[in-house]
Amino acid sequence: MDQAWVEATFAGIAGFGKGTRGFNRLVFTEADWAACDFFADLMRDAGLTVRTDAWGNLIGRLEGAEPGAPAVATGSHLDTVPEGGNYDGGVGSVAGLGAIMRLRARGPLRHPLELIVFRGEESSRFGIHTMGSKVMSGIASVEAWRDVKDRDGTPLAQILAARGLDLARLPDAVRRPGELKAFVEVHIEQCFVLEQAGIPIGVVEAIAAPIRLKLTVEGVASHSGATPMGKRRDALVTAAHLVLAVEDEARKRAERRIVGTVGILKVAPGALNVVPGRAELWVDIRGIDETSLIETAGAVTAAAERIAAREGTQVAVDTLASDTPVPMDPGVIAAIEAACRRLGVPYRRMPSGAGHDAMNMARIAPAGMIFIPCRGGVSHNPDEYAAPADIVRGMDVLTETLAALAA
Repeated sequence: MDQAWVEATFAGIAGFGKGTRGFNRLVFTEADWAACDFFADLMRDAGLTVRTDAWGNLIGRLEGAEPGAPAVATGSHLDTVPEGGNYDGGVGSVAGLGAIMRLRARGPLRHPLELIVFRGEESSRFGIHTMGSKVMSGIASVEAWRDVKDRDGTPLAQILAARGLDLARLPDAVRRPGELKAFVEVHIEQCFVLEQAGIPIGVVEAIAAPIRLKLTVEGVASHSGATPMGKRRDALVTAAHLVLAVEDEARKRAERRIVGTVGILKVAPGALNVVPGRAELWVDIRGIDETSLIETAGAVTAAAERIAAREGTQVAVDTLASDTPVPMDPGVIAAIEAACRRLGVPYRRMPSGAGHDAMNMARIAPAGMIFIPCRGGVSHNPDEYAAPADIVRGMDVLTETLAALAA
């Protein structure tokens, strides 16, 4: 499984969902189903036994020498964001297939190997990320998902039913305790740290979690020409200071790997000649240390109260999500690092700022992640790209890691 094989495999995947700009393989669309069908054929050609679970997750299995031994699993996803790239998720799926093909050629290992292509890692269609691994790890809420619709208003249950899947049967897809020995995911870094450092492999220590806040600022809408500057209660001015406060509080804790972003800003009434009377800010704070996360969110809330009081406005702070960072398993980390040393491949430990299926799989099995560089750190973008040589190197490390874990 060399660079030519990698290029050919990605060329095959690229035949599904290619648009004028990027790829559109939103989960459970025709393009997504076609890509998974294509990949299932590759699994079968590689000698794997292939099945889909009650959610549609694609699972290929290579039996081991010891009957009943728990499986060592790898994989990622094939769905994309709108106008996304071909490598986010694809790298882990392709590297996983290549690694298992190599190990099959070496001869049976003690433990079975599994390759999993999760369905619905991206949140673009239903507003819920890592859906397939949530189902598999038993943290999906069937009752909550009954009300979920896509952007066109089509219920999730109806979309599943069209393919013979039943929302009520999602518990059938939950993996039992002890069924998996370990899970390892290869992924593009989605940043430029490895590329700029000239280091080919990142060994993920922990996957960051977000605290997400909605800050609603209430001012007074008034005539932009008739209202003196000193008499205004401008919601957007307050919001501007809040944006800077989020930046400031995150920078104060940057050494603790905290990042803060205002990703959405809504202003009303939105007229050129009206002082804004209302503003909404949606804030994403992420980190791998729960204490620092909570501290940052508290500091942003306190800053919001001070700024609003100074500006003569009011602010309400709503917590939209408060997740917990997920450390990767020390044993799996050690296996990845040992594989790098055995191959003579430089590596560095690092956090993952983005969420991945591995964070859910860590609930049911020891989990780890291998990062490879991506060009310019660009992801979720038509320009997303990982060099075949880097993908092969990630596959090399994954092969040796799986071999050690499954021996």
